[in-house]
Amino acid sequence: MRYFASLVAAAALAPTLVVGQLSGSVGPLSSASDKAATKTCDVTKYGAKADKTTDIGPALASAHADCSEAGGVIVVPEGDYAIETWVKLSGGKGWALQIDGTIYRTGTDGGNMIFIEHTSDVEVFSSTGAGAFQGNGYEFHKDGNIKGPRILRLYEVTDFSVHDLALVDSPAFHFSMDTCENGEVYNMAIRGAEMGGLDGIDVWSNNIWVHDVMVTNKDECVTVKSPSKNILVENIYCNWSGGCAFGSLAEDTDISDVVYRNIYTYKSNQMMMIKSYGGSGSVSNVLFENFIGRSNSYSLDIDQYWSSMSEAEGEGVQLNNITFKGWRGTEADGHSRGPVKVLCADGAPCTDITITDFQMWTESGDEQTYSCQSAYGSGFCLKEASGSDAAAYSATTSVAKSAPTGYKADTMPDDLDESFGSTASIPIPEMPASFFPGVAPISALAAGGGASAATPTPVAAVAAVVKVSASSEPAAWTPSVAAPTAAATTAAATAAAESLDKGSVDSALGQLKRYEQCGGSGWKGAGKCASGTKCQEQNSWYHQCI
Repeated sequence: MRYFASLVAAAALAPTLVVGQLSGSVGPLSSASDKAATKTCDVTKYGAKADKTTDIGPALASAHADCSEAGGVIVVPEGDYAIETWVKLSGGKGWALQIDGTIYRTGTDGGNMIFIEHTSDVEVFSSTGAGAFQGNGYEFHKDGNIKGPRILRLYEVTDFSVHDLALVDSPAFHFSMDTCENGEVYNMAIRGAEMGGLDGIDVWSNNIWVHDVMVTNKDECVTVKSPSKNILVENIYCNWSGGCAFGSLAEDTDISDVVYRNIYTYKSNQMMMIKSYGGSGSVSNVLFENFIGRSNSYSLDIDQYWSSMSEAEGEGVQLNNITFKGWRGTEADGHSRGPVKVLCADGAPCTDITITDFQMWTESGDEQTYSCQSAYGSGFCLKEASGSDAAAYSATTSVAKSAPTGYKADTMPDDLDESFGSTASIPIPEMPASFFPGVAPISALAAGGGASAATPTPVAAVAAVVKVSASSEPAAWTPSVAAPTAAATTAAATAAAESLDKGSVDSALGQLKRYEQCGGSGWKGAGKCASGTKCQEQNSWYHQCI
């Protein structure tokens, strides 16, 4: 269950969170410490050896068999391990997989190195922030082969979290969530080769929160696929990546109620792309807010004639009620690839598309273009229409010859100078201190991870804050484009906090570790900052042990 430790901070950092797209609580139903109190299964007791040679696969399977039915924690201690045979962790509930060592791929089969399915109340994490998978994908990629294994796949998993891990150089996709529900993914560093087919995070699920993630590759950064509903993606750092996207979309597409917020994209294919060719179904009720881009090929890119996929059966995927708000930064070449491209299917024109508070400018030359086709709404080249007036029209292009005010944006200290290519080993990264300029991670990084050393104390569930209508068909949902006042934000968070059991909050806190929240307007926690740190005001609603 998502915990309250930074509830007020999260609400104030992202003002539309309180009316955002999660439909209920996310994360495991019990803490890792509670699971450990039931049972601990150390893989070294099942035959695993930290010698970078012995196959950890059988030990993981045996430990899971002992720790999954009644609950428990499977522990991979610090050290270097090899995985030659892939592991399916199926069934059980109330278990966790704690990876504090580094697992190196040595096997060559396809499939999934770690496949978790048909289970609930699950946590996959590193307690130190130093746990990692090293996929050694370059051994495949140097020959142009992307048919090796994926690192991590979840299928039909509910009430789960994956956090504080590095997934590096996967031979294929790094991490996918397929038909999952009530999940949280955060504090992740994903680093892959510069070639297609090496997706960072793919999600086609319901009620999923992905936040504070850095991705390097040359394909999907954090991408939503069909079917998906109630997805919140925020504080994402696409650092020399393919960029975030929806798709590819084909027949019977069903995506709705999605928010992307605080997305920083550098040296990538695009800041956000919706890609399809033919197909049917719909994408509706979506907000893309607070995007920063630098040196990307494309910025806002809707392409419903995407030539990299085969044409699907159908007149086109219907895109409706989609808002782009608060975009700024620069694109690589605004003349050849302008910052606004909305090319919709003639057989299913886009409707109710809004582009507002959008300031982008070219890094090359002195002009940029805006292109629209069969696209209706407000902003730039979009045409106005309603109902049956939304007829197909040919592509139109307009040209801007002067930079908009306010387009310049902050940079990130971890921006890469070059890609990692595809023919040599890729180093395991440290977790960055931040995943979006000026914004701290919503949950403190695990001890030893990056520049932060604190593990947030689980206190109480966050459901009261992120809960929205659970009806399958929300009526006339409109993304909020006006931030509520600070007082309103604090009041909402405070009301949620006051609904909690105050005794359980106080007893769980005690001493606060470095970088944990220690005060601020509406904060209901307790405890004192650890020795060597002091509580410092970051702003009126968030004080932190530093």
